[in-house]
Amino acid sequence: MAGSSLGIIYRITTWGESHGAGLGVVVDGCPAGLSLTENDIQIYLDRRKPGQSKITTPRKEADAVEILSGIFEGKTTGAPISLLVRNTSQRSGDYGEIANAYRPGHADYTFDQKYGFRDYRGGGRSSGRETIGRVAAGAIAAKVLREFGIQLSAYTRSIGPITIDPDCFDLAAAAETPTCMPDQAASAMAEKYLADCMANYDSAGGVIECVIDGVPAGLGDPVFEKLDANLAKALMSIGAVKAVEIGDGIEVSTRNGSANNDGFRIQEGRIVKTTNHAGGILGGISDGSRIVLRAHVKPTPSIFSPQDTVNREGEEIRISIKGRHDPVIVPRAVVVVESMAAITLLDALLVNAGARMDHLKAIYKN
Repeated sequence: MAGSSLGIIYRITTWGESHGAGLGVVVDGCPAGLSLTENDIQIYLDRRKPGQSKITTPRKEADAVEILSGIFEGKTTGAPISLLVRNTSQRSGDYGEIANAYRPGHADYTFDQKYGFRDYRGGGRSSGRETIGRVAAGAIAAKVLREFGIQLSAYTRSIGPITIDPDCFDLAAAAETPTCMPDQAASAMAEKYLADCMANYDSAGGVIECVIDGVPAGLGDPVFEKLDANLAKALMSIGAVKAVEIGDGIEVSTRNGSANNDGFRIQEGRIVKTTNHAGGILGGISDGSRIVLRAHVKPTPSIFSPQDTVNREGEEIRISIKGRHDPVIVPRAVVVVESMAAITLLDALLVNAGARMDHLKAIYKN
């Protein structure tokens, strides 16, 4: 199976299935000398693991990470870092009734058409549990980025029709609310909305926003390796994401250039922008201002309501999906979005080291 790797220098390869023995990732290109422990990674995995509130799947998994290689005496060696998370709470029997049915909204049909085979137990490689490897790799990338003063913060912007109020924004609240919303009042309304969805055997979608501070100007390339294009690809590769916005996103299509262009000025001897409609990226290259990303996440496709579908024999049937599923994917996907952005940014930072002669001379100066 192609397509399980991402990155040029900081390159990750995820592996494993939802109901297999475990999942993980191999990380190559991490600089040697980074202090790294399993706890550095576990903090991130704990943000996405199931069973933490009434609005997440009741599947109980510790999602405990094991470092298998690439670390010696608490520091990275420059060798590939292999990370493993074992599955401990599989209930494959929950999926027996849909072994031959194509679940609406899932990859069952397309996976079967491509490979002539599919792992119906939770979706196999198409399962949301595949993101465990992404989050583990993202935790390492984020730690490297912090060494350069680059900080990523992702949170839930909206769930269904409920959107956070900018006047009530409190980033600390995103770590406390079950919705990951940085607005306590909006979170309470979203929880009520989700309770109604669950009562009606339905699910909800939403929007995740990620802001990135401290990114220097000059990351990314002007043609096929644009920073915004690579960030969009990274976020769109998350199974539930159906659209990505950068900066003001789709709103720019309604404006005139005079309203959309970001002006420049000098502040304390350096060039800064007067506004940030572009979201920190111009011409595919970071401009030194805050990078703003938004990922639009579809409703959880596994719902208890009866749905029309067909089976592998071509018969039209109706199914109700059993098992343990999130009524909304958004809160647990917040850290996935943050991790994918960190992976992409670190790769761009490492690639950029060889972009100029003065950079190379600074590295290799005798």
